[in-house]
Amino acid sequence: MLDTLESARDPTAHRTAFAELAVELTNSGLHYYFIKPLKDSNAGFMLEQSASMGMVGVQQVIGTVIRNIIGRMDAPQLLSIGHSLRQFMR
Repeated sequence: MLDTLESARDPTAHRTAFAELAVELTNSGLHYYFIKPLKDSNAGFMLEQSASMGMVGVQQVIGTVIRNIIGRMDAPQLLSIGHSLRQFMR
């Protein structure tokens, strides 16, 4: 996706796909840095379920915010965010 965005004549044509990538990365990060350690700590079924349910709400809200923000960005802004994502992958 980042290669596509960076090589596109008009990066704004890829806003929707780029937003979905950002949402997926956010969801994965929430799971990896919060839900997984909670499960690894053996906090118990009820606490894990409560946390998982809360994260669903968080993911829905942040997903909407991400889609709205990326959906309004121009080409240089999209490329800047893409560059930042590449830095995280190193």
